[in-house]
Amino acid sequence: MNEGGKILMIDDDEDVLLAAKMLLKKSGHQVIIEKNPNKIPFLLNNDTYDVILLDMNFSKDTTSGKEGFQWLGQIKERDPDAVVIMITAFGDVEMAVRALKEGATDFILKPWQNEKLVATISTAIKLKKSYNEVDKLRKAKQMLEEQISQPFRDIIGESAALKEVFTLIDKVARTDANILILGENGTGKELVARAIHQKSMRKDNSFVAVDMGAITETLFESELFGHKKGSFTDAREDRPGRFELANGGTLFLDEIGNLSLSLQSKLLSALQSRQVTRVGANQPLDVDIRLVCATNMPLHHMVKEGKFRQDLLYRINTVEITIPPLCDRIDDIPMLGTHFLNYYAKKYRKEVFTISPAAINKLKKYPWPGNVRELQHSIERAVIMADSPTLQESDFLFNRKGSDESTTDSLNLDEVEKAAVVKAIHLHNGNISKAAEELGLTRASLYRRMEKYGL
Repeated sequence: MNEGGKILMIDDDEDVLLAAKMLLKKSGHQVIIEKNPNKIPFLLNNDTYDVILLDMNFSKDTTSGKEGFQWLGQIKERDPDAVVIMITAFGDVEMAVRALKEGATDFILKPWQNEKLVATISTAIKLKKSYNEVDKLRKAKQMLEEQISQPFRDIIGESAALKEVFTLIDKVARTDANILILGENGTGKELVARAIHQKSMRKDNSFVAVDMGAITETLFESELFGHKKGSFTDAREDRPGRFELANGGTLFLDEIGNLSLSLQSKLLSALQSRQVTRVGANQPLDVDIRLVCATNMPLHHMVKEGKFRQDLLYRINTVEITIPPLCDRIDDIPMLGTHFLNYYAKKYRKEVFTISPAAINKLKKYPWPGNVRELQHSIERAVIMADSPTLQESDFLFNRKGSDESTTDSLNLDEVEKAAVVKAIHLHNGNISKAAEELGLTRASLYRRMEKYGL
């Protein structure tokens, strides 16, 4: 039996349309018919089709095929991968051959043989599905390459606190359970999510990460669910959303606690139905994803305050994994420091090979409110500024009052601002929303300052 597809057929002969529709429906296809070719743009804007059957000649021009070529050109301009089969009379074979050169996939002669029509449609549907798969793989590859280019993909450490995390990863990875990863900013929540994916049955498929804190309300559906070309001003091409790109693999939603209640509702609907609908389209698409979420925010408390949906929390946290802050795994600092040192020495072509015991001791005493991310930046800065093969205490710019960088005697505005940011983050245990409120900033403004100061 043929695998059904969605077919759009445009012909000004109503008898031809009805005959084809009856035949193709028997073969399991969904057939949309239209007499008026001027409705083609509307039809393409509102839905997607596996195959388009297009007559060469319409009532305005019954012999030259000019209208057919015109509409073929418009269809291919909108979607270069559109599979278009031209319908032509016996005497128009030369024009049909020209249509192939201009982008048509095949042509069918009127009157057609039923078996020939069904076979041609079946072949065309397989071609369209291969185009879709190639396009999906191309976009997923591009996204993966962007993500893979970032350093430090492995979880570094051997502390008891981290070993508990490793144990949990091993237990849950090979299941399809939804995972919620909790922890302060900079603790490596995405690394844990990637480790879960790499140990899962989905490891050969895509891992797609989405920073929910960076997605605006207006772009949420487009980013996650995709959009059709022309569905809004900047939609210059059809684009799959992150759900589609993660199909068969793992979708990692970072900063899940930042979503507004309205966006939480949209996300929950997609997770419950396992379907997404691109912006500007009418038909939902089935998706098969393993969901991993992460946040530094107290979701259970937010549920009590009415700021986070309880049903969404139940949906995303079949298993919770809490990542310890760096101050709770100071035994990992020497190993992490060496790892970052080797990376940045190579990156900046510096002959820096070790960290002195005194410097390691200094690193262990510092509270690291920015966690591993702050340590990483501190090592990078030290490598850049180092004048010898061994990093010394003086290469790490913690203030002279001790290990707490939240106080400073400096009147330099940048240093004062950095100290205030560090103190606020530390005061609220890494909760960015509360730290931003304490400082009188928006979350976005605080993130920009954290990036500026390497926190």
